[in-house]
Amino acid sequence: MNSDTPATKAPAPRRIEIIDTLRGVALVAMATYHFSWDLEFFGYLDPGTTTHGFLKYYARSIAGSFLFLVGLSLVLAHFPQIRWKGFGKRLAMVVVAAAAISIATYIGTPDAFIFFGILHSIAVASVLGLAFVRWPPLATLALAVAVIALPQIWRSAVFDHPALLWVGLSETPPRSNDYVPLFPWFGLVLAGIAAGRLLLSSGWLSRLADMPSGPRLLGFAGRHSLAFYLVHQPVLIALVWIIAQIAPPAAPDPAVSYLRSCEVNCTAQQGDAGMCVRFCACTLDRLNQEDLFEQLQSGAISVNEDERISRMASECTAASQ
Repeated sequence: MNSDTPATKAPAPRRIEIIDTLRGVALVAMATYHFSWDLEFFGYLDPGTTTHGFLKYYARSIAGSFLFLVGLSLVLAHFPQIRWKGFGKRLAMVVVAAAAISIATYIGTPDAFIFFGILHSIAVASVLGLAFVRWPPLATLALAVAVIALPQIWRSAVFDHPALLWVGLSETPPRSNDYVPLFPWFGLVLAGIAAGRLLLSSGWLSRLADMPSGPRLLGFAGRHSLAFYLVHQPVLIALVWIIAQIAPPAAPDPAVSYLRSCEVNCTAQQGDAGMCVRFCACTLDRLNQEDLFEQLQSGAISVNEDERISRMASECTAASQ
């Protein structure tokens, strides 16, 4: 070949449209969960509905699917060579969007704002994931299992410091409307990377590229997932707000609301649902016996400042255990 002949560029990789469709399915599932959350927030569903039972695991499966697809997409876009320009542009968009979510939720719900949600997790995992796209797939998969398992078997009070809560190894889980820490969720990204490498080496990626893309609307949403994520929740909140103006939710029973809220917060901190049920029932009975329940509900007394409530909580803790 003549040395003056310009080198032929490698053909651009084919876009695997079925992956866009799968991402679109995950986005729709996320929107349905957030709609349930909005209904709870406005009082149409009982407190704690979206953090227990089916909806709790539904939300976790949605987050897991997003992070798995992040890992798979890292392989598709950056193996065997990292495309730094495209990566940097995408990362900057995700970081800016994550910061906007934190600011907006801090203004709207400062006691449970999103300091490390799904977008924050995707940003950090994308950077860390680049280090593993060239690892042997089985080694990456083994590391994924370890990352997922670690917070189930070991935690430390060291990670209770606010600056380390994003790691996910704290003994006391923080309050947040969306909390997707590094452990165990980075394990799903690693699993996606391993799956991508295995699909690549087996030739299955070319078969996936030949598969029907599915509904066009889902594929469109999947290709513009960040925009969909940022827009869908304000739209849903506005929709539920309009419904609330037309048909307001029924006023909840204060006692039922207290029990549900108490049990949710107690279980999040203690991890023992049975003990929390007994503890909350005990405190409700004691509050009623001492004519403090209505004062607590109205804000006339404070949980953190009234010594009677502190004493009551200590006694009920001992009785419940």
